[in-house]
Amino acid sequence: MAAYVYTSLKLHIDPEKFYVEALDSNELMIIDRVSYEITLVENKGQIPPSAITRTIFGIMGVVRLIASPYLIVITKVSKVGDIEHHPIWRVEDTQVIPYTRSVDHLNDQQKQANHDYLRMIEEVLRQNGYYFSSTYDLTHTQQRLNNTSAEFLTFPLYERADQRFVWNGHLLREFTSQPELHRFILPVLHGYVSVKHCHVNQRPFKLIVISRRCCYRAGVRYYMRGADFEGHTANYVETEQIMDYESSRGSFVQTRGSVPLHWSQRPNLKYKPTPIISTALKQQDGFQRHFDSQIVLYGRQVNVNLLDQKGFENKLVRAYEDAVQNSKSDNIRIESFDFHRECRALQWHRLSLLMDRLAEDQAKMGYYLCRSDGSVARLQDAVFRTNCIDCLDRTNVVQSMLARRSLQSQLQEVGVLSLGERIDDHSAFEFIYKNLWADNADALAKQYAGTGALKTDYTRTGRRTILGLLMDGYNSAIRYMKNNFYDGFRQDAIDLFVGNYIVDEAECINKPCPLQQPRSVRYTVVTWIFPQLSWTGAGVGIAIARRARADWSLQLLYVLFWGMASITTLAIVYYNGIEFVDKPKLTQAKAKRE
Repeated sequence: MAAYVYTSLKLHIDPEKFYVEALDSNELMIIDRVSYEITLVENKGQIPPSAITRTIFGIMGVVRLIASPYLIVITKVSKVGDIEHHPIWRVEDTQVIPYTRSVDHLNDQQKQANHDYLRMIEEVLRQNGYYFSSTYDLTHTQQRLNNTSAEFLTFPLYERADQRFVWNGHLLREFTSQPELHRFILPVLHGYVSVKHCHVNQRPFKLIVISRRCCYRAGVRYYMRGADFEGHTANYVETEQIMDYESSRGSFVQTRGSVPLHWSQRPNLKYKPTPIISTALKQQDGFQRHFDSQIVLYGRQVNVNLLDQKGFENKLVRAYEDAVQNSKSDNIRIESFDFHRECRALQWHRLSLLMDRLAEDQAKMGYYLCRSDGSVARLQDAVFRTNCIDCLDRTNVVQSMLARRSLQSQLQEVGVLSLGERIDDHSAFEFIYKNLWADNADALAKQYAGTGALKTDYTRTGRRTILGLLMDGYNSAIRYMKNNFYDGFRQDAIDLFVGNYIVDEAECINKPCPLQQPRSVRYTVVTWIFPQLSWTGAGVGIAIARRARADWSLQLLYVLFWGMASITTLAIVYYNGIEFVDKPKLTQAKAKRE
């Protein structure tokens, strides 16, 4: 029997217990709010009539904070579409419910810390891009699912899921220790899923894009770069494009991820902080671990490197190419293409140079194709791994072009397109395709960088526009603000959500509060001086304004003096920029504890 998870549920909230009722079965899960014990029983009138009842669509899991555990439930969903007749849902709203009915047992510091932790969890949950299916495994590609045994498909969804892409894996630990609860354990994907109904030559088919964000080195732009000791890389995403025509399904898989070396790029108020490549760590070890796992999962690696080959990015290019050469592996190839130099002055047609260089690799790697009778006509035995500095904007442009070429071959093979016919010839489908990939770019960029993607005007229209340049400028400014002044909190929130940081109930009693770290002396002095200058300057200015207006020399001297004072203060702030950005606190606390 195929595995499935209950998503038609009622949550009954009683002062002592939570009762989770499966509406399409007689199973009732009871969570004790005092002992935290979870039991599964038959639904035979155990629910107290006084309990508060609400409809839910799944359980994201449980997170333990200072006050108590908190139950996270899905309260609103919208349907994305169907994959192989399995409905796919997007999470639209959630609720975080405390086990404890009061926080009066906490001291003031604990109350504040618990409140901040709760804000972090809610911050992550508010982010768009959570998807699930109660009957389909969203975490695996079509080819991986086809290569599994019939027995594997009967395993509970959480057991067979690719743990790299289960974003609520840490939150589900309260349940996964009890296998009998498997129909209540819902794995949730973070990234992007879209199902489009298309027509080409009056032939209907589905076009599906699934982007799966990895939770192993999760984080935000600047605070999460490069690879860790296990070889997991920042902003790693597996993107699968699926074509479904008359039960024949084609699939093309690509990956993206930060340059797989030990490097960092911490914000410091500069528009582009300089990347720092570690010299203390063995670069080749992390690099090799990363690609060893990638080769096992996907086969030969064709690395499309879009970094600038001058300036500060060039050091990463050289280090990356050296690591590939030192690996001495026939399964790792790198193709470097200076995207900004080649496409400068809106010459985006020059991307065809890169596509020509990659044509032979793409022809060899192929794609997955399963016929309507279940026979497998083709397999994909290699993958393009694309990166730029963020693995967002340039990366998505190139990935959409590679996916387009694969789709064209698939549609020709199944008979939707005739031999030699191009996707470009069908304007209605072109519009759907371009916007699908641009929406994918926006979703992934918002999750990592805090704004929509740059360069999406090209993805949406096939050309670079002045309006697109203006929008890129606006998004770049918003990114600057968020990355410098908000992302420390966002990084802490993600670390708490995915389990990189575990809250200790003794925090703020006999252990320090990690969220209440003191600022440096320089920060304290400058932030004290600047308001004093502002108030003093305003007072002197008012006094001068009340004097004779003819005394323009005194007014000019005032303006020059306070202008220079303000500029000097701002220069000091900029020079010591790393002291004034919003830095994460929980990862530092974790390192000290270990």
